[in-house]
Amino acid sequence: MSDLLNRLGYLQTRRDRTPNLDLARDLVARNDRAGIQEIAKNMWNENKNIHNDCVNVMYEIAAIDPDLVTQYGDDFIKLLKSRHQNMVQGAMFALAEIAKVKPDFTFKHLDVIRKAKETGSDILVDKSLTAIAYTAAANAEYTKSIFPDLLHDLSTCHHKEVPEHAERILPAVNENNKHEFIKVLEKRSNELSGSDYTRLNKLIRIVEKI
Repeated sequence: MSDLLNRLGYLQTRRDRTPNLDLARDLVARNDRAGIQEIAKNMWNENKNIHNDCVNVMYEIAAIDPDLVTQYGDDFIKLLKSRHQNMVQGAMFALAEIAKVKPDFTFKHLDVIRKAKETGSDILVDKSLTAIAYTAAANAEYTKSIFPDLLHDLSTCHHKEVPEHAERILPAVNENNKHEFIKVLEKRSNELSGSDYTRLNKLIRIVEKI
């Protein structure tokens, strides 16, 4: 086992993810592209614990500097089809960051991202929305194509999910579509109370200033 892989949480017999985060930070700080390539390669390691840790390291790298992982976008798309939910979730974390710097790539694979969103956990749904929203924000063509689906999600999701979903969608909101967005938020706000209501109305005030 290489010195790099020996720094993974699993190989240090650690149950927490601190070693993986430390490794990700170190690879980014040193701009160690060869090391990142080794981690990316081992996202397909036969040992499920190693490949799980490597996915974890990769999306932590993406969170710090997504440009360092864009070349592995195809790997993350393939992982969205995994039978293991934690792998799918980790891949979507990375894709949400990649969408911020390479939206053409996520737009190309939007159908796969949407399909994964419909079959996943709440966390996966949230990260999917982030990926889709940042893709939509890239240009007018993408906004026109994607924003109606984001509004549909906001109109139909469970009322408890509305504030979170609205915040995730916010990057795709602009001067041209903000009124549609506010209209949906105001309608959904009638279903909310307490902190959820306050949170949503705070967002409405933010959007009004766009």
